[in-house]
Amino acid sequence: MAKKMNDLIDTSRFEEIKAAGELPSPRGIALAIARMTQRGDASLAELARLVQGDPSLVGRLVCAANGTLAPGMRPIVALRDALSVLGMAAVRNLALGFSLISSNGKGLCRSFPYSRFWTGSVIRAIATQKIMTVMRSAGLEESFSVGLLSGIGALGLASVFPAQYSRVLDEVRGGEPEMLLDVERQAFAMTHVELSAAMLADWGMPRFFVAAVLGHESALTLQGEPESREHSLTLALGLARAVEAACLCDEAERALHMGIARALAARMAWLPDQVSALCDDVAREWKDWSQILPVDAYALPSLNDVALPEPASPAPASIEVEAANDAPDPGALRALVVDDDAATRMTLQALLLRSGYQVTCAENGVMGMERALEFQPQIMVVDWVMPEMNGLELTRTLRQTRMGRNIYIIVLTSHEDEERLVEAFEAGVDDYMVKPLKPRVLEARLRAGQRLIRLQKDLEAEREEIRRYAAELGVSNRRLQEVALTDALTGFPNRRYAMARIGQEWAIALRSERPLSCMLIDVDYFRQINETYGHDVADQVLEQTARAIRECMRAQDVVCRTGGDEFLIICPDTTLEQAMACAQRVCAGVAAVPLQAGQLRLKSSISIGVAERLSPMPDADALLALADQALIGAKSTGRGRVRAAG
Repeated sequence: MAKKMNDLIDTSRFEEIKAAGELPSPRGIALAIARMTQRGDASLAELARLVQGDPSLVGRLVCAANGTLAPGMRPIVALRDALSVLGMAAVRNLALGFSLISSNGKGLCRSFPYSRFWTGSVIRAIATQKIMTVMRSAGLEESFSVGLLSGIGALGLASVFPAQYSRVLDEVRGGEPEMLLDVERQAFAMTHVELSAAMLADWGMPRFFVAAVLGHESALTLQGEPESREHSLTLALGLARAVEAACLCDEAERALHMGIARALAARMAWLPDQVSALCDDVAREWKDWSQILPVDAYALPSLNDVALPEPASPAPASIEVEAANDAPDPGALRALVVDDDAATRMTLQALLLRSGYQVTCAENGVMGMERALEFQPQIMVVDWVMPEMNGLELTRTLRQTRMGRNIYIIVLTSHEDEERLVEAFEAGVDDYMVKPLKPRVLEARLRAGQRLIRLQKDLEAEREEIRRYAAELGVSNRRLQEVALTDALTGFPNRRYAMARIGQEWAIALRSERPLSCMLIDVDYFRQINETYGHDVADQVLEQTARAIRECMRAQDVVCRTGGDEFLIICPDTTLEQAMACAQRVCAGVAAVPLQAGQLRLKSSISIGVAERLSPMPDADALLALADQALIGAKSTGRGRVRAAG
């Protein structure tokens, strides 16, 4: 990922976050599908055999395939037809998304709205796919996955730093959207938007999808080439996000979000009727998806009758920061009773409730496994002999999951045979209880389990504290690194950064055969100013000149201060002619701004040397040497000039 994405994402910080805790990742069949699709010889028949092991995934993939069909086409009902329509890459990405929904419905981050997050993600996915049926700037098969996972970084922060991220959400509740990004960057040196893009890149998503995710939360202010694939996909994700917000917000805010949706649609050259049709399509397909995915079956409001205000500011942050507490009460332990005998279940449930537990029940092993994944109990009381899946099979299956390793499991048995008890403990059982039940003995055994659970919680708290310290240390190191690479006077990157960055841009340009230019800038008569008026005035001249240079630069250009009165501008993807035009604009912009230093009013000018990377050049130093020659030529012809090398 680092080689392809380091110009978009801070991959080093992403690796630090990955090391700090467990980010959301695919499991079970989704993980097997991901591994299989990495092989070059995998076939659709092999993929179909693997997917058939999960009936719920079969239904979801068929539904996703039908979402790609044009109106009036015969619906898909067979798995093989669905796989043929979607293709391996889309199936991998869809399985990844569905796996994340199933395994991350709840968590430890108190203020993170898990249910609302996944409901909104599915709505955004449906909207993205419907938008792509019109725009066609990306495949319909993959667009659903990208919409579904475009906000996954928020879940990532909630998973790796649950306590710290909860405090961040509490701090920004009710604030402006930009406030959340600022506080995230201060706390983690990476925002949820940047982490979303980094996770998608790490999972192998194409670069244009990653770039679109990186920019979609500020789509209203998006700049760039309107005809480019990244530009149109960024607007599409921004529109899908606005529709999601309009569906889930309070009624008082709905007009604002629909106004944003209409403004984004206008930038895409859509008519108002197309936005109305999009809202209708999303509401219709949501009814189907909400039945086959583990999300709240939320009844979407009608968006077409909303009275719209004037188009407003950019959409709010992707997380609805609210007092959402999907996590259970931390003071009560969660207990799951699994027994096929109704009388035993009721007895155990009453005893556990009386002891202060949160209790849920299941009547066989299969239902017990499903309930355990949803409820995430800390203690389970399981009968040994049950239909479909017995207590030991259930225990073995749970112990293979990350969540199930920490559950304290007591098995109920009618026998005290030594061989059978050894078999139970080898299967992963923590304790056993012989029927008929003796309430006082069971309560004593439960107290032993509570002590172990408290020890586990204390250990996890210590781990969380270590992760928090590691995150804070990472942020501190990052800030120190930024200070070491920044010029204190102008705020520009310094020479150390400049040399490293031009080396990176040189390597990218060489590998991709793209143009690369640079400008060397020298402030004219700076030595005379310094000697005549002193260092304070000279510093003010440098600050104001740097500000004028910054205002004339393009978005992709990188400007650095490399010496006393010298600046370097690195221009990726820029030919010599384009760099000359930019240099002329910078030179004129500096000359047009009068410099004010106390009572002094000075006039400043700069000389610029411009050079482009040529194929015979061995390295970036040769490019800088050529630009330096051009700068000497510009100064020798009268200063306040721009000169190209050659």
